[in-house]
Amino acid sequence: MRARIRAWIEYLGDLFWLRPALIVLGCLGLAQLGVWLETAHIAGYDASSPDQNWGYSGGAEGARALLSAVASSTIGVAGTTFSITIAALTLASGQMGPRLLRNFTRDARNQIVLGIFLGTFAYALMVLRTVRTVQESPFVPHLAITGAIALALLSLATLVWFVHHIATSINVETVVDAVHRDLCSAVEARTLDSAGMTPPAHLPKAGGITVTGSGYLQAVDEDTLAEWAHGHGATVALRVRPGDYVPSGFPVAFLSAGIEDAEAAITRALTFGRRPAALQDLEYSIRQLVEIAVRALSPGINDPFTAGSVVDHLGDALCRVASRHLPTGAVVRKGRVALVLPVTDYDGLCDAMFHSIRQNAAGSVHVLARMLDVLTRVAEVERLTDRSAELARHADLVIAAARRDVADPNDLADLEARHVQFVAIREDGRPA
Repeated sequence: MRARIRAWIEYLGDLFWLRPALIVLGCLGLAQLGVWLETAHIAGYDASSPDQNWGYSGGAEGARALLSAVASSTIGVAGTTFSITIAALTLASGQMGPRLLRNFTRDARNQIVLGIFLGTFAYALMVLRTVRTVQESPFVPHLAITGAIALALLSLATLVWFVHHIATSINVETVVDAVHRDLCSAVEARTLDSAGMTPPAHLPKAGGITVTGSGYLQAVDEDTLAEWAHGHGATVALRVRPGDYVPSGFPVAFLSAGIEDAEAAITRALTFGRRPAALQDLEYSIRQLVEIAVRALSPGINDPFTAGSVVDHLGDALCRVASRHLPTGAVVRKGRVALVLPVTDYDGLCDAMFHSIRQNAAGSVHVLARMLDVLTRVAEVERLTDRSAELARHADLVIAAARRDVADPNDLADLEARHVQFVAIREDGRPA
């Protein structure tokens, strides 16, 4: 249940309209409060006390003109803000990939800016409807109008800040750094301080359980499913992991024993959606970074420096993994493995990071050299023999690609020298 709630919260973050709607509702309530304070004589303008004239002190006609100006200007700026946001999304989609649009729409700052403009417009309208002239039993909510002035000034400052924010947020280095921070957070959350229990060699391969519908697996409620399996004395072996697309009718799990309500229990523990989510998928941010690099290496963009920057950030993530343990996928209850999940291992991480970039580098000496440099640095940090062997495999693949695609002998000699340096670092005799 907790995993499903977290997935639901993750889904709410994708709704671009949610925060603006909440801000608009808050501004409507604030307008009603200001008018009520005036009518209840709790606060407001007193013509007999000039010292209290710290806010709006004009009449009804001036109030209507001021509120009309605030409402018309802020709704116009809101339209401009929305246009700027759409232009930024279009640029990001073309240069960095459509899947990165999620990062922009989830940006709380963009949503709050739009909410401030729309909220100021709604506030001004709500106060404007209460202003009455002498012919209409005069009433001027001075406190509420002062609030409209304050919101207008806030909108002005927000507009200046928003232009700066958009200008910096569409910078590719800013995007790469933001995705890299998400990846570092995922490494911290999805890796372990100590090694976990190894799953049993013989897993159940009968009694396949299917679930209705199809979609991307976003989250697995491991604790609930493990408790259920332990309570029934069975072992559940899931065949899918977060990030996988599950077609309709596909058996998502095998059970070691037949249990009557198995399908319902497994369905409750799995959360599906229309798109992948970063909630429990360690490779989600990796795929985003790799997509930026692959697009940068496309003939239409031809930006190897961006691809090299992505490789540097991926290397930093591997250095962070060096001191951590990847989960084995075995969930233990009272000394017995109750649940086994497919998980990302170190080989899979390296493949997800480097395969596509290397294949699309196609003779780009800059990118291939950066990959060898990054692999060398990671090899200096890594202490496990099997992981060092995986790094060596990718270094060999890089140099093989260079020998096949790089035509300049000088460039090839430089790459060969970097590969020799990697081999020397790896064989330096450090303890495994």
